Amino acid sequence: MPEALNFPATTPITGLPLLVAGQAQKEFFVNQALAILDAFAPRAIVASLPEPPSEPAEGDCFRVVAPASQAWIGCEDHIAIRIGGAWHLVPPRDGMRLFDRVADRDLFFQSTWQSATAPAAPAGGTVIDTEARAALVNLIEALGQIGILGPKLL
Repeated sequence: MPEALNFPATTPITGLPLLVAGQAQKEFFVNQALAILDAFAPRAIVASLPEPPSEPAEGDCFRVVAPASQAWIGCEDHIAIRIGGAWHLVPPRDGMRLFDRVADRDLFFQSTWQSATAPAAPAGGTVIDTEARAALVNLIEALGQIGILGPKLL
């Protein structure tokens, strides 16, 4: 006879609540899991904020930045999702990618939230080839830092 499976209380990646045998109010846990999935499906956040907005809409999703305050104290870097009139905070995992709609930029989590910064554009002059090469190197490095470009494969 195979060993009985021992499930944890939540899923390992996004912390979705799992049902247990004989659990009361299963609909709460299923609805909570579906709301979290719905918030992450577009993989976008409304904005990056240190505190909850005054009038969030149901399903709004924010990245918590330092110094976190009010309901988000101690939850820096977490993703705050408005579910059922309350905040559900999801800790980030390495490899998470989000789009910040207000900042209009992609974010990548690798120990901390990061985004690529544009390198300086080459300026005119007699050393244009050298400047253009340096700008391309900087661009490649910036894209590599946020995981868009990986290391060369041999």
